[in-house]
Amino acid sequence: MAHESFENDEVAAVMNRLFVNIKVDREERPDIDQIYMAALTAMGEQGGWPLTIFLTPEGQPFWGGTYFPKDPRYGRPGFIQVLEAVSRTWTDKQDELTTSASALADHVRSRLAPSAGTATLDPGLLPALAESIQTSIDPAKGDLRGAPKFPNAPFMNALWANWLQHGVSAHRDSVITSLHKMLSGGIYDHLGGGLCRYSVDDRWLVPHFEKMLYDNAQLVDLATSAFGATENDLFRIRIEETIAWLQREIRLPGGGFASSLDADSEGEEGKFYLWTAEQIATTLGADAERFLSVYELATPESWEGDPILHRLSSSSLGEADEDAFFIEARQKLLAERGKRVRPGRDDKLLVDWNGVAIAAIAGAARVFDREDWLELAEGAFHYVSESAVDGRLPHSILGQDRLFPCMSTDYAAMIDAAVSLAEATDAPEFVVKARGWLEMLDRWHGDENGSGHYLTASDAEDVPMRIRGDVDEAVPSATAQTIRAMVRLAMLTSDDALYDRAVAAAEAALGRIAQQRYGQTGIICAAELARQPRKLVIVDSETRELVSEANRFMDLLRTDTFLSVGEGRSDHVELPGGAVLDTTRPGAWLCIGQTCLPPVRTSGELADLLRKPAG
Repeated sequence: MAHESFENDEVAAVMNRLFVNIKVDREERPDIDQIYMAALTAMGEQGGWPLTIFLTPEGQPFWGGTYFPKDPRYGRPGFIQVLEAVSRTWTDKQDELTTSASALADHVRSRLAPSAGTATLDPGLLPALAESIQTSIDPAKGDLRGAPKFPNAPFMNALWANWLQHGVSAHRDSVITSLHKMLSGGIYDHLGGGLCRYSVDDRWLVPHFEKMLYDNAQLVDLATSAFGATENDLFRIRIEETIAWLQREIRLPGGGFASSLDADSEGEEGKFYLWTAEQIATTLGADAERFLSVYELATPESWEGDPILHRLSSSSLGEADEDAFFIEARQKLLAERGKRVRPGRDDKLLVDWNGVAIAAIAGAARVFDREDWLELAEGAFHYVSESAVDGRLPHSILGQDRLFPCMSTDYAAMIDAAVSLAEATDAPEFVVKARGWLEMLDRWHGDENGSGHYLTASDAEDVPMRIRGDVDEAVPSATAQTIRAMVRLAMLTSDDALYDRAVAAAEAALGRIAQQRYGQTGIICAAELARQPRKLVIVDSETRELVSEANRFMDLLRTDTFLSVGEGRSDHVELPGGAVLDTTRPGAWLCIGQTCLPPVRTSGELADLLRKPAG
């Protein structure tokens, strides 16, 4: 619509004559987006983007839709027709529309900021949810059946968490299959690394070529867990490639990560990434045939661009991944591709997306013992930290501009990032930062009865209502992220009062979502973490054999603390249930909920313990 209508003189003239026009970046203002998307669905319309909403002068919605073409087509009216019809209706029926808009606003408010009773942390919630997701999984192609296919991190996390908790191997296998297929299809950039936004087909073949920071951060996180469970080098290689892409193409000067890369260049979607056989032959010469014996070029039906590079027919790890010939061939093609006109980059730094990326990279750095990755994560963390004013984080950063106030997700994601860096480095500065951001989260986003948080800050003056943020999108909901951050910080710091608050927030959230139909996966996973968090405390010698074993098997339900034999600060690390921590010799204590298992003393025993389902 931006190209077809908003930049068209004829359409713009009608818009400016009849309306006050406001264009909202939904990434900068997710609270505004969620309010009006809820209004659209309450009107009985199918949600989606672009989102077109018509408001009263008070900001209350009375009608809307998604995409409107400039001229009538696809069975939809042209945008000029829509504008003129809405204007006439407002002139003729203003009182009626104002009344209905007020009622609609009340309905939306009740849906987005509901007040309800609490619900218990039912151990059956996660298994029931995971099994419901499992019944919709495509067993051959992974992810949900049908098209389009998205790398649905909240659903994958639910399946993975249920395997960790209850040992349901089919749920683990669904995640591994989904990762395996998407990392072999055209949705994955086999030359430069990183996932595209989604595939329009059901095979992961034909991508929408936009690359998002949050998709790739969550890919690194999930693939790191999958590597720990399988030791499949395909996941290791894709993690290496994706972090290299983040560092090469997404990292901003001074630290931090940009939001995304556009899908198109030179006016064509995917042009930067597509290849013909002739172009590959020009670059590789006689070696092109061998390269195309593993990598394939596909031109699906109705596809109008050059062929799509993929390797769905040889998706298993093999010579193409380790053979020096294929490594060199990919490097040559990547260098040649670098001469093309690049897609535009959205240099806007979003704090919450950066927090997700920092935590994922710090976790991968632990698993693969990559000091350079840890430095990358720390650099981004410090860049974001230094953008705070009076302790308050912005939501976005663009050059010298800062957008305040931030969202609850910004504090939650950065608290989680701080915990991940504390696990990786044992540096106290990260705990200090996390505590400070928790204080800001409570002060500016805490609700009236101390049972949770609002997405929008209390001093945000440009929204018609404050909302909770209980619905997942491509990342878990704001509520899910805040509960997770509180539990993880409580486990790291042995803060029982904070843990009790996290449980109360989870119970309140479960009460609010009891009647909701979709988008609650993140809250249920966070509630499971609050119900039965895992805390691992390791006392290790200079050989760090126990630490290395813990690092090999990441667990999204577990928070780790590492001490050295004889370390004097053990009095600040408490075990749940009053278990005794002995720092005089190496050992590992795994606590699940309020129960601590007997300590193990060898890396082999620890490996067996960490890979055993909780129960």
